[in-house]
Amino acid sequence: MNAAPEVLGSSYRDPRAFVFVRDGVLLRQVNEAHRRDFEGFLGSGLYEALVGQGLLIPHDEVDLELAASPGAYKVLRPEVVPFVSYPYEWCFSQLRDAALTTLRVQEVSMSHGMSLRDASAFNVTYRRGAPVFIDTASFEPLVEGRPWVAYRQFCEHFLAPLALMAYRDPRLGQLLRIHLDGVPLDLAAELLPRSATARPSLLLHLRLHAKSQRKHGRDGVDPQDQDRAKLSSKAFQGLVESLRGAVTKLPEPRSDTTWAAYYDEASHYSDEASAAKEALVATALSEAAPSTVWDLGANTGRFARLASSRGIDTLALDLDQSPVEAAYRDARARGDEHLLPLVMDLANPSPAAGWANRERMTLEERGPADLVLALALIHHLAIGRNVPLDRVVAHLSRLGRWALVEWIPKQDPRVRELLASREDVFDDYTEEAFEAAARSVFRVVRRDPIPGTDRILFLLQR
Repeated sequence: MNAAPEVLGSSYRDPRAFVFVRDGVLLRQVNEAHRRDFEGFLGSGLYEALVGQGLLIPHDEVDLELAASPGAYKVLRPEVVPFVSYPYEWCFSQLRDAALTTLRVQEVSMSHGMSLRDASAFNVTYRRGAPVFIDTASFEPLVEGRPWVAYRQFCEHFLAPLALMAYRDPRLGQLLRIHLDGVPLDLAAELLPRSATARPSLLLHLRLHAKSQRKHGRDGVDPQDQDRAKLSSKAFQGLVESLRGAVTKLPEPRSDTTWAAYYDEASHYSDEASAAKEALVATALSEAAPSTVWDLGANTGRFARLASSRGIDTLALDLDQSPVEAAYRDARARGDEHLLPLVMDLANPSPAAGWANRERMTLEERGPADLVLALALIHHLAIGRNVPLDRVVAHLSRLGRWALVEWIPKQDPRVRELLASREDVFDDYTEEAFEAAARSVFRVVRRDPIPGTDRILFLLQR
């Protein structure tokens, strides 16, 4: 043991069990205060059941000498997820699948005499293409007649944002970026159309729940009337089934297919040029030999799939919900365990957030990737979002050890579209300026014109 242990900024809320890093190894300390619940969790067979169904991250027990502080009962080494994504980076179907996973975890827990005491969406992340629960210390013995302590949290973290995405706009999933403790139910009830909250499930779990909160406090339980809040085992199961029905019956969000159809129409590429670009991307993958790839501005993930099909853990990032939704559904249908589509505006990416800005990490802090793909992206940032070329290139160098960048000149139809409704003040948007910026932080390994176009693919190594 050399370096002092560092407790993760996201793991301060429960002092009974927290996550820390020692000598580069991720560990979880379970304290004596949590011994009884944790022994119940292990002794009930729940751990084996959840891990066996792929619902919970597995762990190994390690030496207590590795504990970060006194009072440790156990120290665990959980399986490391390659990339921890956050709920506000998920499309509608991803958030819904995470909600259903949480409810399934609760159902399995109840069958083993246990229950979730937390239903935060941040207790779930994506691993091998599917949502998985990552908080091993969220379980407690099931007490007959006791209300589900995680009910409010489930509604605020899952049902409220899902309903807003379904009935108003999928972009409202970004409210979870502001409200890290979940979307307030009164806010959701105000924003939703009356026709939505008139549905029995949403009327009960959102509008009436919000009304109860206003009357009795945040938890929505009248402290003078605890008996009415008690749930029999049958009623508890009915509550979970009701929440499952509320989630599964939400309509699909309306979709703007403008960007989802970007590569389908492909007016800027002939079949020859498209095939040549794919071949050049494949060559870059072979030359860089990455174990992780981030496709920036991935659209529906066409080129990201070239990496994930090779068994490379790949993020497909796009600012538009529609193509991310399409990419996720396609990956799920194909059983692609290596592709993770995420909603990400690269000109305003996920920030450091939460207490002391340390609970949730930036995109950059969760990297770097071995290789970033910036295909048909530079002009959107430099001209569409007014980011100077040198800043774009510098940021790429922080996100990836290698970068494959598609240079698109001003005479290209896509750039002319961007300039059609605005003054061209981008005198520095030239190939020479781009290459000079690239050479200041990268080594230019390859420079390949794409046949039939004026575009060039640059393979850069930091």
